[in-house]
Amino acid sequence: MEYDFDEVVPRRGTSSVKWDLDSASDVLPMWVADMDFRTAPCIVEAVVRRARHGIYGYAEPQADYYDAIVGWFARRHGLGVDPAWILPVTGIVPALAALVRALARPGGKVLIQPPVYDSFFSPIRENGCIPVESPLVYANGRYTIDFDDLEEKAADPAVRLMLLCNPHNPAGRVWTAEELRRVGEICLRHDVFVVADEIHCELVLPGHKYTPYASLGGEFLRRSVTCTSPSKAFNLAGLQAANLFAADGAVRAGVERSLRVSKIDSIGPFGIAGLVAAYDGGAEWLDALNEYLGANYRFLAGFFREYLPAYPVLPLEGTYLAWIDCRMAGMPSAELAARLLAEGRVRVNPGAMYGGEGFLRLNIACPRALLADGCERLRKVLGAL
Repeated sequence: MEYDFDEVVPRRGTSSVKWDLDSASDVLPMWVADMDFRTAPCIVEAVVRRARHGIYGYAEPQADYYDAIVGWFARRHGLGVDPAWILPVTGIVPALAALVRALARPGGKVLIQPPVYDSFFSPIRENGCIPVESPLVYANGRYTIDFDDLEEKAADPAVRLMLLCNPHNPAGRVWTAEELRRVGEICLRHDVFVVADEIHCELVLPGHKYTPYASLGGEFLRRSVTCTSPSKAFNLAGLQAANLFAADGAVRAGVERSLRVSKIDSIGPFGIAGLVAAYDGGAEWLDALNEYLGANYRFLAGFFREYLPAYPVLPLEGTYLAWIDCRMAGMPSAELAARLLAEGRVRVNPGAMYGGEGFLRLNIACPRALLADGCERLRKVLGAL
């Protein structure tokens, strides 16, 4: 089946965070992780069918919901998931806060690897904990893990929890099984529990392979919780449906209590319908999407090589969030992002918010025509610096 990812779908006036933040109609938004593609037809059909029922009362996932998750992760990723492990939640960001409350003590330390998704920082601090940074190493245009530093930080007795981003946002890395195993061995050695945010796991560009942290098995599985959702891959964030996988019964009970106290342990009827449709029938659409995103990345990288060679675009293995080295601009990333908005009328994310000063994050999940427009806007400003 053919899917038209080139269609430009008007989104202004739809209460879109991405498109309605700026009242000016000439601003092109390329910031928040929200795609400008219609979702898979099977999902649209399922949600419309549910809407036609006309009653939208409290909902509770049934067997088909759990079967869809189990089947998808078995077929797509070779991960065996017991339905008993699955804890539905409204979203990964509120779940991270609940997980920190459940798994870390106030005043304790939580390990992270910046530059990393900004919502890793806030749930740590807001729960009275201290973020401990083991920065990724940027060399030869690529990020890697500093395992010696990670070991040193994990050895601190106050560190009892690590938030792992896999695939990594915004560095664009899809961690290999070997890299994940080394991370896991360090954490097991020092009794550090792992929360693996794998919300971008379906967004892996051709030539790369996502490895679920939980698939390492044994103690890696037992001493971890995995966060998943179809929201990024199928553009369903507004349906608010996500899941945690917690294999250890005692851990699961503690996490479940924290979710219940946080009032994020239930999802609505449209989220249920959308998730089941995505996992049961969305594979072909997702494969086509990843091919299109790969072509978008190649377009972006080629444009920068030709017109903006002073600003390297890092290799993108997963997600649809390009990470661009703009240190040659000679200004803080927030100031550069403000200039791009004011002079180029394009909104991007400054790298400093992720702990990556000197970089910009650019969302390339849009029709090629919008990406080309965005590139020209970037060229206008960056090329003049």
